[in-house]
Amino acid sequence: MEKQEIKIEEKKPLLPRIDIDLDTKKEIAKIGMTASMGITVATSMYMKNKFMKRLHVVAGVALVGFSYWHHTLYQPAKKKENKELPTPSNEKQTEDKE
Repeated sequence: MEKQEIKIEEKKPLLPRIDIDLDTKKEIAKIGMTASMGITVATSMYMKNKFMKRLHVVAGVALVGFSYWHHTLYQPAKKKENKELPTPSNEKQTEDKE
């Protein structure tokens, strides 16, 4: 029997990936928070209407999502370096060298 080669094609994304800098992401998060807050406040006055009630809930969830995203954008980047923690054996070796 002959071995057949199987060609695996890489899947291309449907939309091109756009790299956005951090400042632009922060501005988008702020605009999203402002818009969802405004919708939440505006729909709170019309809670007897079924559509407005649903829109109020969706806008509230969007506000929480944008707030979380905004919070994570302001966190410092984690360093991947493994710094050696001082242990009693390391401290003794440093004292002996001095």
